[in-house]
Formats: sequence, C-alpha cells, structure tokens
Amino acid sequence: MIHQYVSNGYNIVLDVNSGCVHVVDEMTYRAVPFVEEALAQNAQGIEELTAYVTERLDICAGETAEASTLREVIEEILELKEAGMLYTEDIYERYIGEFKNRETVVKALCLHIAHDCNLACKYCFAEEGEYHGRKALMSFEVGKKALDFLVASSGNRVNLEVDFFGGEPLLNWQVVKDLVAYGRSLEEPHHKKFRFTLTTNGVLLNDEILEFANKEMANIVLSIDGRQKIHDLMRPHRGGQGSYDEVVPKYKKVAESRKQMNYYVRGTFTRNNLDFAEDVKHLADEGFEQISVEPVVAADTEEYALREEDLPVILSEYDKLALEYIRRKKEGKGFNFFHFMIDLEGGPCVAKRLSGCGSGTEYLAVTPWGDLYPCHQFVGQEQFLMGNVDTGIVRTDIRDTFKTCNVYAKEKCRDCFAKFYCSGGCAANAYNFSGSINGAYDLGCELQRKRVECAIMIKAALADEEKEKAL
Repeated sequence: MIHQYVSNGYNIVLDVNSGCVHVVDEMTYRAVPFVEEALAQNAQGIEELTAYVTERLDICAGETAEASTLREVIEEILELKEAGMLYTEDIYERYIGEFKNRETVVKALCLHIAHDCNLACKYCFAEEGEYHGRKALMSFEVGKKALDFLVASSGNRVNLEVDFFGGEPLLNWQVVKDLVAYGRSLEEPHHKKFRFTLTTNGVLLNDEILEFANKEMANIVLSIDGRQKIHDLMRPHRGGQGSYDEVVPKYKKVAESRKQMNYYVRGTFTRNNLDFAEDVKHLADEGFEQISVEPVVAADTEEYALREEDLPVILSEYDKLALEYIRRKKEGKGFNFFHFMIDLEGGPCVAKRLSGCGSGTEYLAVTPWGDLYPCHQFVGQEQFLMGNVDTGIVRTDIRDTFKTCNVYAKEKCRDCFAKFYCSGGCAANAYNFSGSINGAYDLGCELQRKRVECAIMIKAALADEEKEKAL
C-alpha cells in the first residue's frame, strides 16, 4: 500500500507496510502510482514499464530528455522495490490468527485513586470525577489488592506500570504515597519494577508533593488547556472561578525541577479554540518543552464538541502548527508535541502496531472499590465490568473480545495508511461513536491521518536542516 501527499513543498511517498518514507522529485512522485499499477497488471521489464508510465504521464516517447529521465526514475523505483522499501507486502495480516490466540498478561493499571475532583471541567468524560456513579476515594486496602493483582497477573513481565488517576488523585495523596511504598516493597521479592505516573490538575500541587513525585513518579501529566481565557473557560472551579493563575507557576516548577523531561502539559481543544495552535505556542512561550494538546471527544449535542464542518479549519491548524514547530526547532527554541513524535526508524512492536494500548487485555482500570474495567474511559459502563481485585477477571469473554480488536478486524482501518501509527485508534471512542470496539470514530480518524502526515513532513524538513549543517 502506498500513500502519497504534498506538504510544505515536499513530495512524500509512504510505503505503508514497511514504513519507509521517500521524499522525491515531481516526476518520481507522478510515476510511483503508475509503476505500481503496471506491476499489478504483470508488466514485464523496464521497456514495458516505461511504455506504460510514459503513456499515462503523457510524456513524449523516444530519445527525448524527459523520456530518458523517466526511464532512470523507473529504474530507481524498481531498485527501491527490490530493496523492500516500496510496494512491499503486508506481512502482518498472516499473523492475525496467532495474535488473537496469544496469551496475555496484565502489565499496566490505571488506579482511580479518587472519584472526586476539585474542578468542574466542562468536557470531563468522568462527570467531574464521579464516572456515572458516586464520589469515592480508593482505600489503601483496595489499592494494595490492585497491586497484588497486577503482580500475580503479570506473568514473567518485569516492568509494570501504574498511573494514579482520577478525578483528581491529589485529593487522596496519602494513599498514593502509601501505595508507592507498598509497590516498592513488592519489587525485589517478585522480581518486578514499578513505573509510577501521576495525572493531576495541579490545584493541590505543592513542594512536598513535587519532591515525592520527582523521586517516585516516572512521568507527570499536568492538565492545562493553553491560553488563560481558554483554560479558565473550560477548566473552572465549581464556583466558576478560573484555575490558570493557580496552576501555571506550579507547572513551571515541575518542568524546571525535572529538567524539562518526563512530564507533559496536556490540554484539550474544543470548538471554542479551533485555533489551538495558538494554545500550543502559548505553552511553548511559557517555557514548557513537553506539550500535548488533544481534540475533545464529545457528542455533537455538546456546544463545545468538534463537528465535521470544523475539519477544514482543524486540518489547516495542524499544518500551521507543523510549520511553527519546524521554525522553532531550527532556531533552537524547539519543543516536543506529542502527536508529532513518531519513530520512522524502529517503531512499535508488532503487537502494538496491530492493537494499540492493550486495553482490556494488558491494561486495565481499577475503580475506588476495586472493580476492573478495560480502561478508564469504560469505567461506569456496567456491560464492561470485568471483575474485581478480590475475584480477578471473571468476565473473560470481555477480555477475549478485546483480544480480537486489531487493525484487520476494523473495516475502516484495513485500507488506511495510518493504521500502523494509530494501531486502530481508541476502542472506547470507537464504541461510543459506532457501537462497537471494532468500529471507528470517523472525525478522530481524520485528525489522526493529518497528524501522521504532519509528523512525517516534519521529519523530512528537519533531516534537510541536518544535511545543510553537515555541508
């Protein structure tokens, strides 16, 4: 499968199955699809291929310079094919049967340490932290059982991940600290290593919490939506007052104390700020170097929800952001934007390429009372209740359903060039918008494709910069 597009003056050809990216001249760009077409029709040899492509490109045949150049182009295209860098076979689909029947271990938990929050974010899928239910704080006893369950369910896997999530986890900070200590006590006797992370709105963040987090938390996610007017509009206190002025100085201290690594400022853009590139730029101007600003996912009945008619503006905004990203990188003022960070050399393992985050199989969410769900976005939907930390997974049918969730089970993924980058997307979004975890969230898919195109173009532009420096 080939995907071609033009971005920022670059003619880009992506060989989807191999992941190889080629930045090519105009003639090569035009010839690539016709060479593929000719090969599919069993054209043999350079002469036959050249004749076929010459006719389709309306190039004068014979001893013209253009015809000679086209012949060279086709020879180079065939060399790439022979090297396994163009028109490659899909080698992944043949493993699907084995993949579906694989043994799974639980390697990560999202601990809902607090089903309560001190903010009233308008787009919160967790309903101000309550997840379609009641307010609750996880007890140490429940959290302890969750970590025991993780260790017992992780097989031979050494590295385990636990995210302290909410609601707002700092509302239950003592239990967070106690569970970290308990997790550390399990490491040596069970030959495990815990990687703890924390997601917070920052309101309760203080020096004591930061000192502990810097010692024990491998990553911290800090919620902020960008410019003050946008942040305060969407992330107010329950009394309506904004939270921007409270959290920004604290977040700057986090970024500086962690040497601008192992954290993210994480925002959400809505219909209120379709110019979200300005929010990313604002966060970068405030000194943050690790930034993620994600599109809101909401029913179109919500006034802030993104709609199909917004797509041209949003796609253009990603282009604008990509150019700004390149400019700042070249000037030595760069930042990392989560959705533009893709690995074109190695990339994820086969399992992740096919099925993504591992929700419902390798990754589970735990409620304050110990119930197990496929991920945090399914919490409160009783049809996805898989078990409890006391019983373990009792609804193995739910787990088995998630095991079959992959890019080949999703009709809209099979022919999508971005499938090995998004790994089929979010199962919860697919379910909420299509009624099936093997469905699709169409608007989200459009945005994902655009982000992949931007990310690849950025790689090309920065590679050009490196070449110029080397000359």
